[in-house]
Amino acid sequence: MTDKDRFVPDEGLAPASTALPAAAGPLEELHQPPRSQWRDVWDQFKSHRGALAGGIIFVLIVVTVYLGPFVWDVDPTQIDIRARNQGPSLEHPFGTDQLGRDMLARMMAGGATSVSVGITAMLLALFLGSFIGVLAGFFKRLDGPLMRLTDLFLALPLLPLLLVMMLLFREPLNAAFGLEQGIFILIVCAIGITSWMPTARIVRGDVLAIKEREFVLAARSIGTTNSRIITRHILPNVLSPIMVSATLGIATAIITESALSFLGLGFPPDFPTWGRLLFDGTDYLQQYPERVFWPGMAISLTVLSVNYLGDGLRDALDPRIRGR
Repeated sequence: MTDKDRFVPDEGLAPASTALPAAAGPLEELHQPPRSQWRDVWDQFKSHRGALAGGIIFVLIVVTVYLGPFVWDVDPTQIDIRARNQGPSLEHPFGTDQLGRDMLARMMAGGATSVSVGITAMLLALFLGSFIGVLAGFFKRLDGPLMRLTDLFLALPLLPLLLVMMLLFREPLNAAFGLEQGIFILIVCAIGITSWMPTARIVRGDVLAIKEREFVLAARSIGTTNSRIITRHILPNVLSPIMVSATLGIATAIITESALSFLGLGFPPDFPTWGRLLFDGTDYLQQYPERVFWPGMAISLTVLSVNYLGDGLRDALDPRIRGR
């Protein structure tokens, strides 16, 4: 055998044993499980510092107003004339009102009522707005009548309409469900029925764009029913505006309920809400300003935290914004 026929290994060729680990990297990446969509949503949400702080504050407020009475078990309706109009102390951290009732206990009881009204009215408005928005955007023949109905509700003056509803339906509901439950149902229905219009318009606009996408047309081509298209393809893709409307709806409902209670048309005087506490404290604003400061601060913190929470949810749930 000559020197030309003898095999001489190339020095630049890497041995097989050293080449295998280099090729294993891309293979491991291919076999990794897909990244969860909710993980991406959480990563985007926690990068929004305002939304994260707003979510923490709102959770703390909700936990305080619902679980706080189990820790501070003072009756918010207990009257002690000898302890009336006292300032903050160890016995009464937020002071007392003109009848000697503990302000901290009344703040927690009023917060539970205000937050409950806000969440329940938001759910009612969200259901009505999403239902009408999906119907108007998906079915062309319903678009005109439903949008004209929406325009009609938008043209109505909100506060006078609420006042008329409170005056007309207060007595029948009180007779049917009792004083406190009747007022609760009336306020929730009044706020929910008069605040669904922005959600309907936003959802309708998104549905009009989504129903012309390729995956919806493909679902139509294989004979998928309209109800299944709406539940499987339309609603998941309009989740972002619905969640934003939900958070903003809580803030709007709390402010509206506080305004009604401040005007004396909400819950009875012995059933505290943040708006009612504001109304009761206005007569003592100069002598005892903390009587107005605490409920006003609670309303402001709740509304501000909910607004920041909605801003963060919008960025996290919208795939066009996520990842920026």
